Amino acid sequence: MRKEDKSTIIEQIAATVKEYNHFYLIDITAMNAAATSALRRECFKSDIKLMLIKNTLLHKALESLEEDYSPLYNCLKGTTAIMFCNTANLPAKLIKAKAKDGIPGLKAAYAEESFYVGADQLDALVSIKSKNEVIADIVALLQSPAKNVISALQSGGNTIHGVLKTLGERTEA
Repeated sequence: MRKEDKSTIIEQIAATVKEYNHFYLIDITAMNAAATSALRRECFKSDIKLMLIKNTLLHKALESLEEDYSPLYNCLKGTTAIMFCNTANLPAKLIKAKAKDGIPGLKAAYAEESFYVGADQLDALVSIKSKNEVIADIVALLQSPAKNVISALQSGGNTIHGVLKTLGERTEA
């Protein structure tokens, strides 16, 4: 491969890394063609971009970016595929659902501005909540006290009305 071609590919990889908020490095070495094809289909359905990539080109692309991706460099050995997405836990859920005997295996991930290195991090990645899920949880927590106050007022509405009516009658008399 010519040097110009390599630099073009490195620029394309760097642009893709910038485009997506999260990415996973996975090992698909032991997967046969049918299993790899099925994984690609599942990724497409889940809005995950799957690329098979040369480790040296990915390493150079990551080095060219402003962010420090050095914790991932030791994982760039063997066959590496990369999953790009904008929802942090989608690839982890897909890997966990598809994984049979550790295939595909998680090498590392960059999700929610943090590094997760090693296959043992898969459960932590699955439990990451998306931005929308966190917002929904916060809204539910904020609504809970308001709902309690409203329900207390509604349940005691007759009592409050009775007390106010009695007090009003006493002041008139």
